[in-house]
Amino acid sequence: MIQCDRCRISLNDGEGYDFHGKVLCEDCYMYETNPPKACDPTAVSSALSMRKQLGQSGTEGLTELQKQIYSIIEAKGKITKEELAAQLGLKLEELEQQFAILRHCELVRAAKEGDKVYLTKW
Repeated sequence: MIQCDRCRISLNDGEGYDFHGKVLCEDCYMYETNPPKACDPTAVSSALSMRKQLGQSGTEGLTELQKQIYSIIEAKGKITKEELAAQLGLKLEELEQQFAILRHCELVRAAKEGDKVYLTKW
C-alpha cells in the first residue's frame, strides 16, 4: 500500500501516477497536469454563449454544489476560498474547479483586499 504524495490518500499498488518523482492519486494528477483556470477568455465566451443559447440566467443550469457556493457568497457578500472550502467540507482544489465554472459564467469573481482574496458576486 502506498500513499499519494500530495493528499496522502492510500493507493493500491499500480494505482499511482508518477509526476516529477512523486506518486499521485488520479485526482491530484489531474489537478497538477490540468489545473482550473478561472481567467480564461475563451471559456468565458463559450460559457456565456451556451447559457444564452439555452436561455439560462442566474443559477439556472448549475449543479447543486455550484448553487450552494453561489448562495453562500451571495449571503456573506464576500468570503475567502479557504473559509468557503471549510464551510462546505471541500478540498481547496474542488472549490477552485467549481469557482472557475462560476467565474466563466460571470456569476462570481475574486477581488483582492489587502493581503486576502475574497470571492464575491459578479
